[in-house]
Amino acid sequence: MPELPEVEVTRLSFADRIANARVLAITTGKPLRWPLGCLPSVLVGQSVLAVRRRGKYLLLDMDQGMLLIHLGMSGSLSFALELPPGGAHDHFEMATTQGYLRLNDPRRFGAVVFTSGEDSPMALKLLGKLGMEPLSDGFDLAVFQRGLKARRTAVKQVLLAGELVVGVGNIYACEALFQAGIKPTAPAAKLSAVRAARMYQAIREVLARAVQRGGSTLRDFSSADGNTGHFQLEAMVYGRAGQSCKVCGTSIKSIRQGQRSSFFCPKCQRN
Repeated sequence: MPELPEVEVTRLSFADRIANARVLAITTGKPLRWPLGCLPSVLVGQSVLAVRRRGKYLLLDMDQGMLLIHLGMSGSLSFALELPPGGAHDHFEMATTQGYLRLNDPRRFGAVVFTSGEDSPMALKLLGKLGMEPLSDGFDLAVFQRGLKARRTAVKQVLLAGELVVGVGNIYACEALFQAGIKPTAPAAKLSAVRAARMYQAIREVLARAVQRGGSTLRDFSSADGNTGHFQLEAMVYGRAGQSCKVCGTSIKSIRQGQRSSFFCPKCQRN
């Protein structure tokens, strides 16, 4: 699933190129997770003012309203002056004066939704409960520490929930917890202020490094200009069960937490 770094890399790969483009036509395929929310003709003639990100949602500010795009489990965006004819898994295409923006999503868990703005009922439903943005100045350490103290579940589950801090998906939660020296099963409420601060910093550093490396391409992720990511090549624990820890040489372990695999070093990461 594309996580925050992959979505941010996607945004960076086409935001400047589509800015101020005027919509010429909209083509839709099979239904996605949620309906578009308007007739395609409502978008025709509007201009794309800017492309922002909130968590794992891309927000395209239009003349009159906003498009929310979510890549789902396996979706990807392409933006180019010309694209090949649409295929069976291409479910949304926006032709503009500056190129074609197309969503390809084999599993159709993604979405393209038009709303009147961030205060609309649908936007509030999708964005209203999202936590702090970890790469922004709004990621407040004190709020993060208090939020951990108020949660009795395992710290990794708190990170994945997205209500305290948004966008720390499975890969990056594993890597941040390793960097902070915290076991994924550690109770969030029992973490000291010092350890919470260490995790706070690790989250920021891991996600920033992932964006710099183009995200992670474990299956078929690529940015809107077709480039793949390389962060997975330098992962310290994720996907390395049975291999030696790059720091201490101990065998990396894997356990199941919820529906996800957690990877950790039993020596470097302690409760």
